[in-house]
Amino acid sequence: MKTLGFYRLSTLRTAILGVLMALQLILGRFSFSPTTFFRFSFTFIATVLMAVWVGPIWASVASALTDIVGTLIMGSPYFVGFTISAILGAFIYGVFLYDQRVSLVKVIIAQVLISVIVNLVLNTLWLTLMYKTPFWALLPARGLKELVSAPIQIFIIYIILKNTTIRTLGRRL
Repeated sequence: MKTLGFYRLSTLRTAILGVLMALQLILGRFSFSPTTFFRFSFTFIATVLMAVWVGPIWASVASALTDIVGTLIMGSPYFVGFTISAILGAFIYGVFLYDQRVSLVKVIIAQVLISVIVNLVLNTLWLTLMYKTPFWALLPARGLKELVSAPIQIFIIYIILKNTTIRTLGRRL
């Protein structure tokens, strides 16, 4: 087992990482934002694949770069807090899913940690700092959003990681 996935990337893994970063950017463009404070997106799929295939360290680096590039492309103001969230989310996925047998329990634990620590607490804090909206005013609605989206994300992640083609590709990297 590779310790936290900190190793020199092969040319193939670097290329795959680049493709997944591009996928993350594309999926981010097709996000659904009913308000400034809520965003539904499928970028977690690319993040999970990065974490599973290259480990938590490289997935974290790639997620940070993708967050910065995505902010530049969108023309929105850059806020370092969301980059920290991207790094932490990729790292958590990698710790629980990299170089290990996929199990529903690991997927649930990883997603619950990300939903609570990253999405609910940290991202709500970043929104509070950016928009001067009280933390406790945002928390209940964002908590409801996480209660709805976390089970959907768990289901999607588990189905993708159990897919024979995805598993075969992962073994070949």
